[in-house]
Amino acid sequence: MNGSPLTRFGTGWLLVLPFLALVVALFLGPIANILWLSVTDPEPGLGNYAALVTSDNLAGILWTTIRICVITTAFSVVLGYSIAYAMVHVAQGSRNRMLGLLLVSFWISVLVRTFSWLMLLGRKGLVNETLLGIGLIAQPIEFMRNELGVLIGMVHYMIPYAVLPLLASMQNIDTRVLAASRSLGATGTQTFWRIYLPLTKPGLVAAALLVFILSLGFYVTPAILGGGKVLMVAEYISVQILVTLRWGTAAMLAALMLFGVLALLFVMSRFMKLSTVFGGAKA
Repeated sequence: MNGSPLTRFGTGWLLVLPFLALVVALFLGPIANILWLSVTDPEPGLGNYAALVTSDNLAGILWTTIRICVITTAFSVVLGYSIAYAMVHVAQGSRNRMLGLLLVSFWISVLVRTFSWLMLLGRKGLVNETLLGIGLIAQPIEFMRNELGVLIGMVHYMIPYAVLPLLASMQNIDTRVLAASRSLGATGTQTFWRIYLPLTKPGLVAAALLVFILSLGFYVTPAILGGGKVLMVAEYISVQILVTLRWGTAAMLAALMLFGVLALLFVMSRFMKLSTVFGGAKA
């Protein structure tokens, strides 16, 4: 007997269907609405997307966002690699303490961190007062209301996100490979550049991808440390929705960010398995 249609379909799927419907309603539904608004508001067509080419303002905001995200990713990954490397090569007790401090940083609100940097980097903040006091500078450095302050705040926030995938990648390296390299006459520098660094490539790619994607959506840090002079896509979307009420432009930029992230993941998948990059088992 072939069984009833219910049996063939599987009772397990019947249990999953309500949750799938919930995902479609609460996740895919709003995304579809954003895509619809991007081509229908204020009038049907691709006018909002055409503005990416015709509007110097939009092009400048996109370039600023990409530039800041790339610089943030580069510094975060380099500093995160150094921290992860140090954590791997210390005693277990010290590694646990370092990991605990790293995890504590995730519990601190981005708003608290940003206002902390505001106090530190201001014209009369601790950094400028210290540099003036020891005579290294003659006048306060302008850390605020420019890209420098935004980059400092974003890199500080992103470093822990870079450390975790790098740490996981480094801990999976077979130390016998490194010992074999040294026994065959390679120096420590040669072993690092030819053996260790290539073996951590999945962690490097994962860290860079994670930091870049998270940086694209930064809102609080650029808004506060940039002081309105460093406008990134996330803040611009907020302005379009809450101030100018140009929902079509906001939806277009949101859709552009979505497609950009998906394209980035697609390119990544051409070079390596995404399951491997994000900690899955190798096939």
